[in-house]
Amino acid sequence: MSNPDLIFALGGAGALLAAVLPSVLNRLPFSLPLACLLGGLLLFLLPLPLPEPDPVAHRAALEHATEVCVVISLMGAGLALNRRVGLRSWSSTWRLLGWTMPLTVVAVAVATGWLLGWPLAAAVLLGAVLAPTDPVLASDVQVGEPVDAENADDEVRFSLTSEAGLNDGLAFPIVYAAIAMAATGGSAWLGEWALVDVLYRITVGVFAGILIGRLLGRLFFHAKTDNLRLAEHRDGFVALASTLLAYGLTELVHGYGFIAVFVTACAIRDVERSHGYNGILHGFIEQIERLFTAWLLLLLGGFVAAGGLSALTWRGAAVAVLLLLVIRPLTGWLAQLRGPAGPRERAVMSFFGIRGIGSLYYLAFALGQADFGVPAEELWAVAAFTVVASIVLHGVTATPIMSRLDRLRDTPRPSSLAERDSGG
Repeated sequence: MSNPDLIFALGGAGALLAAVLPSVLNRLPFSLPLACLLGGLLLFLLPLPLPEPDPVAHRAALEHATEVCVVISLMGAGLALNRRVGLRSWSSTWRLLGWTMPLTVVAVAVATGWLLGWPLAAAVLLGAVLAPTDPVLASDVQVGEPVDAENADDEVRFSLTSEAGLNDGLAFPIVYAAIAMAATGGSAWLGEWALVDVLYRITVGVFAGILIGRLLGRLFFHAKTDNLRLAEHRDGFVALASTLLAYGLTELVHGYGFIAVFVTACAIRDVERSHGYNGILHGFIEQIERLFTAWLLLLLGGFVAAGGLSALTWRGAAVAVLLLLVIRPLTGWLAQLRGPAGPRERAVMSFFGIRGIGSLYYLAFALGQADFGVPAEELWAVAAFTVVASIVLHGVTATPIMSRLDRLRDTPRPSSLAERDSGG
C-alpha cells in the first residue's frame, strides 16, 4: 500500500530536482532527463511503500499524463523558434518530416517484423510510436529563449526543434492506420483513413492553429484596451491557457491538437516577434514542461527498477539499437543531402533523433483502442527500452557534441585567416 504523504514529499523533491539540476548540469555530459531517470531507478529500488509504475494497469492515467506533457512542450518549442515559417527557411525541417519520418516508420516496421515476427499492425504501430523525435527530452539540442533576431537560431538547433514540434502530430495518422489494421484487417479502411485521419485532421490542425494563434496574438499584443492587452500584464500562465485552448478546441472538431498547439505558438510569435512578453510566455511554459518531465522520468526509472523490461528480448533490444544507431542517422543524413546544412550539421541533426515522452503517449493511446496481437508487456518493454537507451545515449553526448559544433562554427576557416594575414 502506497503512502500518499510520501508521494507528496517525493513529488516536491522531484520538482526541486527539476529546478536545481539544469544549472548544475549545464556544462556536463549529463542531461536533466538522464538524472531524473537514474533518480527514479534508485528511488524505486529502495524499500519504500511506492505505487507500482505499471503502464498496463494504469494505461489511461499514463496516456493523459504524457498527453499533457507533450502538448505543453509543443507550445514551448513553437514559442522558442525565431524564424518565420517558409519553404526555404524551414527547408531542413520539411526534409526531416517528408523523408526521415516515413522512412523511419517503414524501416522500424520491417525490422520489427523480421526480428520479432510481430503481426503487421503491431509492427506498424511500433514504427509510428518510435518514429517521432521528442520535443520534451531534446532541450539540450534545441533553440533557447525567443529573441528579436530571426536568424538567431543555428541550423541544427532550429531543425531539431521544428522537427520535434511537428512530427509528434504527424505520427498520428500512422498510429490510426495501425489501429485500423488491428481492428478491421484487410484494406477497407484505407479510403476513410486517407480522407479523415490524414487529410481532414491534419488540415484542421494546421488551420485551427493559425486562426487561434493569430487571434490570441492580436489579443495579447494589439488589443485596443489595456485591460485586454495581456502583454502589458506580463502573466506567464497565459501560455498554458493558450495551450489548453488550442488543444481542446481542435480536438473538439476532431483535428490533431498536437499540430494545432505547435502552429498556435508559431502564429503567436508571428504576430509580434520582438516583444519581451514572448520570453515570459516561453519561460513559464518551459518551467511546467520541466516539472512534468521530471515526474514522468522518475516513474520511467521506477518502471525499469520494478522489472518492466523483463519482457524485453535481445531481438526487441536490437530493434531499438538499429533505430538509434542506424535507421535514424542514415535516414536523417539522406534527407539532408543538398540541403542548407553543412556536413557537420547534417551529421549532428541525423544523430540526435531523441525518443521520449511522445512515444510513451502514442503507445498508451493505441493500446486503449485495439488489440495488436502482441502482449502489451512486450510492446511496453521495447518502447521503454528505446526511450531509456535514447536518454542515456543522447544525454551523455548532447553537451560535448553541441559545444564542439559551436566552437567549430565560431572558428574562422584557415583560408579566411590566410586572406586576413595577407591583407585580402
